Amino acid sequence: MGLGGCIILIAAGAILTFATDWEVKGANLDVIGVILMAVGFIGVATFTSIAKRRRVVVPPSTPVVEDRPNPRTYE
Repeated sequence: MGLGGCIILIAAGAILTFATDWEVKGANLDVIGVILMAVGFIGVATFTSIAKRRRVVVPPSTPVVEDRPNPRTYE
């Protein structure tokens, strides 16, 4: 699940928790919304930590310069 999916989970959970007053037999929509938001926030945290690891830039190593003369130049 990418960042977009996590944001959709957070939005859907917030809508279920704060913007609806539906009554569903056998389910509490407020709790379901809070669970969706929690999963979305965990997903965002996981996604950002993985993205930070991928963006680590290693500086290029110093090229190796040999001081030996080229044997072909002394023919």
